[in-house]
Amino acid sequence: MKPIWIVDDDQSIRFVLEKALAREELPTRSFTSAREVLHALEHEDDDEASAGPQVLVSDIRMPGGSGLDLLGKVKEKHPGLPVIIMTAFSDLDSAVSAFQGGAFEYLPKPFDLPKAIELIRRAVEESQREQVAEERMNAAPEMLGQAPAMQDVFRAIGRLSQSNVTVLITGESGSGKELVARALHRHSPRASGPFVAINTAAIPKDLLESELFGHERGAFTGAQTMRRGRFEQAEGGTLFLDEIGDMPFDLQTRLLRVLSDGHFYRVGGHNAVKANVRVIAATHQDLEVRVKDGGFREDLFHRLNVIRLRLPALRERREDIPMLARHFLQQSAKQLGVEPKRISDAALARLSNFAFPGNVRQLENICHWLTVMAPAQLIEPKDLPPEVVLAEAAPAAAQAVDASLAEPLATAVPAAAGPGASAPAPVAASTAWEAGLEAEALALLTSGHHDVWDQLTRRFESRLILTALHNTRGRRIEAAQKLGIGRNTITRKIQELGLEE
Repeated sequence: MKPIWIVDDDQSIRFVLEKALAREELPTRSFTSAREVLHALEHEDDDEASAGPQVLVSDIRMPGGSGLDLLGKVKEKHPGLPVIIMTAFSDLDSAVSAFQGGAFEYLPKPFDLPKAIELIRRAVEESQREQVAEERMNAAPEMLGQAPAMQDVFRAIGRLSQSNVTVLITGESGSGKELVARALHRHSPRASGPFVAINTAAIPKDLLESELFGHERGAFTGAQTMRRGRFEQAEGGTLFLDEIGDMPFDLQTRLLRVLSDGHFYRVGGHNAVKANVRVIAATHQDLEVRVKDGGFREDLFHRLNVIRLRLPALRERREDIPMLARHFLQQSAKQLGVEPKRISDAALARLSNFAFPGNVRQLENICHWLTVMAPAQLIEPKDLPPEVVLAEAAPAAAQAVDASLAEPLATAVPAAAGPGASAPAPVAASTAWEAGLEAEALALLTSGHHDVWDQLTRRFESRLILTALHNTRGRRIEAAQKLGIGRNTITRKIQELGLEE
């Protein structure tokens, strides 16, 4: 792990932070002046031992150069590096201006040590997220696809490469909308600036405003310091607003104002902040329908919908599945440090016939699962995960169920119909699970139960919620989002159904 660089001419401050971070098993490297830091950054490539910082924590006033000057020079070489500025209360005005230079956060002196460590940990997490995203993009092609629909997307990215125009990306969940947004950023005039992504559906409504626009100190209970929002963090770069269709209506008004005049106010603030940001939005929803239903502002829709890119679902580009599968198998093997597995033509044919409701993300997860779980180096059809195998078996089961139902239906209908009655409309084909539900309901009804509705509803809801939680590894907000229910609803259901661990 890269170290946290601490820059302060006060030896006691350096000592306290070094010891506290060592207890957290976070490596450190200390400097007494900005000059020393700049010298180390110039020579960081000469020696592996002098790797660059994960996070930089710098005092604002030091001999040999201020923390603000250091911030500007560091950001030129490492634009994504989180920098925390330490400052006495008398320097708060200077610290606030540091945010225009891209500081991650500021730390007032004298500081509370646990809060300082918590802030540094948050900066480390941000640094690691950016590092992982950068490594993935450098290690692999931005996007893969030979299908005509994907070639159209690539051509659109090329045409937009020198533009700052707002873009709306539509497509199903898991189809790669963020990859397209990153590609648009990387090939734009803003490529040297930050790329900041936020999923508006994953953040509670009461926190989203502060997350987007930041807040002033004292704006609400717990706001002990001023905090920059995502708009300020993306200054000079690109802000990617994922799942924009789920943004609360009142926040849509604030977003429209930013897009219209380029200014916004922090929560609790009275001074307008200028936003030099390109906005790229994405959604899996039909925004025209949302506008008709009153859930999305029409004027915001037209403001966002300057250029629209539609990403095809994976089932619309099946010819890309073999290439993507081999790529993800290579990628998973590299991440796990194992020999890449090969996949047989028969297994690829099975995968190509699968509907992939989770799109490219689901294929990536399946390839990761196969890298871990497939018993041999060559993946055969029998090694594929249950969702693929069961999906192929379901149509055959449905046909068997339809055949078994056809005879009683054919004999029952004519008996009930009067002379000259027209032939009944064909019965829609049942799926295997619906046939199982019918059988279970019939068994309960004929055995004299009078609470069949409650019994089956509880079992259905329990299974649905547990499956969603398993899919999201226990993340309730994400599970609720995927199920299409509110986070309060899923919490209440978990309690009502006794699903708490």
